[in-house]
Amino acid sequence: MSDTAIDTVADVAETSRDAARLPLADVIVEIAARREEFERLSHVPRDVITKLKRAGVYRAATPKRFGGDALAPTAFLDMIERIAIADGSAAWVASFGSANVYLAALPLATQAQIYADGPDQVFAGGLFPVQAAQPADGGWRVNGTWKFASGCKGADWLGVGIGAASSGSGASGAPGKPRTAVFRPHQVEIVENWDVVGMQGTGSHDLRVTDQFVTDDWTFVRGGEPCVDEPLYRYPTIAYAAQVLAVVNLGLARAALDVANQMAGGRKTTTGAPQLADRAYYRIELAKAEAQLRSARAFFYDTTDDVWQSILAGNPVTPDQTSLLRLAATQIAREGADVVQRAYRLGGTMAIYRSHPLQRLVRDAMVVTQHAFLGEGNFDGAGAVFVGVPPIPGYL
Repeated sequence: MSDTAIDTVADVAETSRDAARLPLADVIVEIAARREEFERLSHVPRDVITKLKRAGVYRAATPKRFGGDALAPTAFLDMIERIAIADGSAAWVASFGSANVYLAALPLATQAQIYADGPDQVFAGGLFPVQAAQPADGGWRVNGTWKFASGCKGADWLGVGIGAASSGSGASGAPGKPRTAVFRPHQVEIVENWDVVGMQGTGSHDLRVTDQFVTDDWTFVRGGEPCVDEPLYRYPTIAYAAQVLAVVNLGLARAALDVANQMAGGRKTTTGAPQLADRAYYRIELAKAEAQLRSARAFFYDTTDDVWQSILAGNPVTPDQTSLLRLAATQIAREGADVVQRAYRLGGTMAIYRSHPLQRLVRDAMVVTQHAFLGEGNFDGAGAVFVGVPPIPGYL
């Protein structure tokens, strides 16, 4: 595709930039009302995805040259945190509005085709386990099954992780950064097998591809060199991918503390004992949990903004900065889950009922801590950077 054609796509996208915007607050109200539906369906329905598009979630990481917003990371993370207060699954699916930073590594002509219908494009992927692909003339012949494709049922584009058949590693790739092949949804089978105790509404089903051909210009290295020269695409891609997931636990923790506050004074106790608000232990634990959440949140957002401001000043991102982003993301995932647990303990006997809101919050928060991007090994990686020794592979 010529530069003129790319410019035409950008002009069309710019025309639609402000069309039919929907306030995010309105979408969040609907999400809160429908969260049980998401869990029952095991995915967030397309009509909700459409409304998230209209609220700007799925153009947040689209390049400005294609009509996107290319939001500062702090702005996008705040959006996801606010959604998570209403529902963790919806926030997790919305967080993949950041995934278009991956697509910036595709050739510009390919990106122009992706955004030809507008900047609000939803990308989802099942990247692991990386499957060997057969080299073919001008591309790859792809077969295999991939796990954890969150949000796949509402996606406009689907990616799968591939490697060269001879070595199992991505062609022109890098350790820890697999090559991703991008397909239209009709080329991929969704294997509906998402049956878990938390985050049921994310619809993180398996993807299956059977004998599909993909050209080289529709593949990219996740976290590879971007073809778009805008500030957002200089931000560390893998660190950002960890952040947008971890921030869900900040929202869940805030929701849990809101529940704890509501329980404190509005209900007579089963035994006739003093209301929770009148008990010193309850007030003390609630205050400690509030301080814990706010402290972790401040570290997370301060680190994010420091790196972003450095990028805007024209500075390259350093390994120390990337490490702090990874550390802060891992920390909020765990601190957020711990705050939810503290609220659950404060909830007493009433919190054991399936219908109690703390049950859902506990289950969802625990799932966030289990993600590979947020594992305990990140603390080792961060410690290695602090003392000046090589961190674990794939950490930076």
